[in-house]
Formats: sequence, C-alpha cells, structure tokens
Amino acid sequence: MLAIVSKDEKELHLTTIMNNSKPENHSPLKFFLLVFGLSIPLWIIETRIEVKGLPLDIPITDILAAFTPLIAASILVYKEEGSIGTNKLFNRILDFSRITKKIWYLPVILLPFLIYLLIYITIHLIGLPLPINFYIPFLSIPFLFCLFFLGAVAEETGYMGYAIDSMQERFGALLASILIGIPWAVWHYPSIIQQGHNLTWIVWATLGTVAVRVLIVWIYNNTGKSLFACILFHTLMNVGRPLFPRDGIHNPLVDYPDIHYSIIAIVAGIVVFLWGTKTLARYRYA
Repeated sequence: MLAIVSKDEKELHLTTIMNNSKPENHSPLKFFLLVFGLSIPLWIIETRIEVKGLPLDIPITDILAAFTPLIAASILVYKEEGSIGTNKLFNRILDFSRITKKIWYLPVILLPFLIYLLIYITIHLIGLPLPINFYIPFLSIPFLFCLFFLGAVAEETGYMGYAIDSMQERFGALLASILIGIPWAVWHYPSIIQQGHNLTWIVWATLGTVAVRVLIVWIYNNTGKSLFACILFHTLMNVGRPLFPRDGIHNPLVDYPDIHYSIIAIVAGIVVFLWGTKTLARYRYA
C-alpha cells in the first residue's frame, strides 16, 4: 500500500531539513572527533611503511587520511540533513559563482607564489645556504595540481564546508580559524614525526599551519563564503612546496622551518591587522 504524502507534509519536511542545515546545528566537536577516529588506524599503519623514496616523501596513508574530513562531514551532514544536505555540500565544491568580486582571484592565485618568493628572498638575505644547481619540474605541475586539488577538496569540504560557519558565529573569524588550525596542525603530527622532524620543527609547523588556516578563512569570508576559493588556495600552497628550489643537499622549506613558517605567520598577521579579528572581512582603510 502506497502512502500518500500531502503538499503540506512535504513542505513541513523541507522546512525541517532547512532548519537542520543552519550552521548552528552543526557539531564541530563531533566532526573533529570523527576525523581523528578515522585517521588513527591509518596512522598505526603508517608506522609500518617506509616514507623515504615515496613521491614527495608523502606516506601513502597520508593520502588516504586526507579524505577523513570529507568522510566525517558527509556522515554528519547526512545524519543532520539527509541526502539533500550531502548534495548541497558536494555542490559547494565548485561554487565559484559565489566569488562575485573577481579581484579576489588575485590573492587566491598569487598569494601562495608571493609567500614562497618571500621565503626564498629572506633566506637569501640572511645568507643561509640555498641550492646552487636545482631543477624545477614545471612539466609535473598539471599532475601536482590535480593531486593536490583532490586532497584540498577532501580537506576543505570538511573544515570549511562543515565546521567553519558555526564556529565563526560563536567565536568570530580569527578565534574560529585558530580553533580549526590547531587540531588541523595536530592531525599532521604523525606524518611529521614519521618523516623524522624534531619538536622544534613541529612547533614552527604548528604556527605556520594555523596561519594558513587564518588565510583560508580570510579568503572564504571575502569571496562570498566560496568553498572553491579555499580549495584553490590550499591547492596552490601545496603545489608550491615541491616546486620550491631544492637539490640533494638543501631543501630550504625543510631546513629552515623558522623562516618558512614565520613568513606565513607574518602574512597572516598583516591580514588580521588590515581586515579585523571579528570577520576578517572589514578592510581597515576602506
């Protein structure tokens, strides 16, 4: 026997879904617990896998773990909003139509290049050793872009597609950025430790990772909350790492984490000063 659903019942159902889809109904705590819960088995496996020699020295399990924010967000959104919610979440991946102020493509695309240029110039001015004979694999850029774009989709759909809005409403933009950035940094610790880095390196990496999250939230809030803008920026930041000049002796981004990550933190600090802590979207001199 088929149940006949009235128009009023359908409208009530849709209204319920819309109410549940409000940011305040999201649970960032459940999201982070689920991300770490899904990642722990992969980190255990990672201890059994030799890192050196793999492409970019990235553990295979890191590639799989990158999808845990997407999986966590999908599970929670489906539980909270059903299939309508998950479809809405996935549709945001290519929401470039939200970027009504096209001028914001400039920082999204050029800021990663500028950051790495500043890092290189700073290392040079200080007089620290830099690669003499190095090769930048330009032909690998399309492959790197596709690889890191996929990873950025997996991460940002969770962090920015699910967690950020409710956290911003409660804590403001800067504090929300930090509260997302810290567990995001901690989430990278197993990989960092597996690659042989010490505590000092981890501290600098934490500072830089939180700073990157501040920049991502800044971009998000100034592009009509475009998830695509965050994904593109994240992608280009990652693409820049393997393209940064290095040779068999010197790998500046690894050798000088204090310079590498402090430059990113300084850029983030300038952004906070100019756009304010509450929204990161009100330019001081407008």
